[in-house]
Amino acid sequence: MDIQGSVAVVTGANRGIGLAFTRALLAHGAAKVYAGVRTPEEFDEPGVQTLRLDVTDADQVAAAAATAADATIVINNAGIQVGPGLLDGSFDGARQELEVNYFGTWAVSRAFAPILAGNGGGALVNMLSVASWRPNLRFPSYAASKAAQWSLTNSLRVGLKEQHTLVVGIHVGYVDTDATAGLDAPKVSAAQVAEKTMAAIANNEPEVLVDDTARRVRAALSGPLDLIR
Repeated sequence: MDIQGSVAVVTGANRGIGLAFTRALLAHGAAKVYAGVRTPEEFDEPGVQTLRLDVTDADQVAAAAATAADATIVINNAGIQVGPGLLDGSFDGARQELEVNYFGTWAVSRAFAPILAGNGGGALVNMLSVASWRPNLRFPSYAASKAAQWSLTNSLRVGLKEQHTLVVGIHVGYVDTDATAGLDAPKVSAAQVAEKTMAAIANNEPEVLVDDTARRVRAALSGPLDLIR
């Protein structure tokens, strides 16, 4: 679909990948970008319209959909990583990850699917991860929430096909953001993620493998478990 002249909604838009998405959309000619953030009073980005949006709050999701009823692109970017280790720690963080990463994506997708349909189909983009595909001993609940989000993305792709909505899943390894600042590992920039996503939307591509890690892990899915670690 054509990004030029589109109207987009980005959840978790206040920093990192979400902020890169908002800037890339404007750079590619979006007529309007709604930035979904928890605290609009603390967010000031030129050229965007803020929405108070906690994706776990049903009332805020409904209000955002009512405000952004002209949306043609929705990017589910909001996500957290706060869960326990594999064999210790409270499950509270794991439940929070599912609420934001999985149920939050589902809630926003449900709210905006009829809007996208009414506006010609448009695109629904879910920010996933290689964590959707490979075991993670350090953050197993985050990986589980991303695996659930990937499954949901596939269901949405099939379910929204008849209304001509492009559903795009974005997979990437480590991204250079505040969350990975202390991590010594190869990273791609948030801007790279955003640019490859813009290209996927423009070319009607349902899946984006941003980096070598994503491509390697995706290719190894049908093999032994050790190959995708």
